[in-house]
Amino acid sequence: MTAALFDLPLVTLDGIPTTLAAWRGKVLLIVNTASKCGLTPQYDGLVKLYHRYEDRGLVVLGFPANDFAGQEPGSNAEIATFCSATFGVDFPMFSKIVATGPDKHPLYAALTAAKPEARALPGADFRAALVGYGITPTEPPDVLWNFEKFLIGRDGTVLDRFSPDTPPEAEMIVEAIDKAL
Repeated sequence: MTAALFDLPLVTLDGIPTTLAAWRGKVLLIVNTASKCGLTPQYDGLVKLYHRYEDRGLVVLGFPANDFAGQEPGSNAEIATFCSATFGVDFPMFSKIVATGPDKHPLYAALTAAKPEARALPGADFRAALVGYGITPTEPPDVLWNFEKFLIGRDGTVLDRFSPDTPPEAEMIVEAIDKAL
């Protein structure tokens, strides 16, 4: 998994083909994002987390996805404008991808295969919350919703996975980042 993760083809939000190779040796927090989700304010926490740990080698990487309730309907340009103007997002963002289902991007296929289950805050049950809203949730190992977070070690190993409703500043995420750094 390690080296292969860095070689998967990706496209930046501004349309430039790339891979994760530029961030080899860094600790990565990969997040599937959406602009019209109840969890969208997590962008603020992601920006703060990025700035807090950037000098130590953490990079937050955002992957917009329209997989859940059509909550990322905009074009890449619209997403870039929204993220920058609304939350001051300055961490790397990528072109919209599919994060779940049979057409999921190879990056998400690799991430979910490596960590089939997400950790959640004690007492939290986001899957049950979705059902309460009348939403049929995805089944593991698929990503449950927008803002699920994957922590990747410097060597490309998937170290951890966090539930969408776990805020970026949660102690469990901060502790995992500290350990990885």
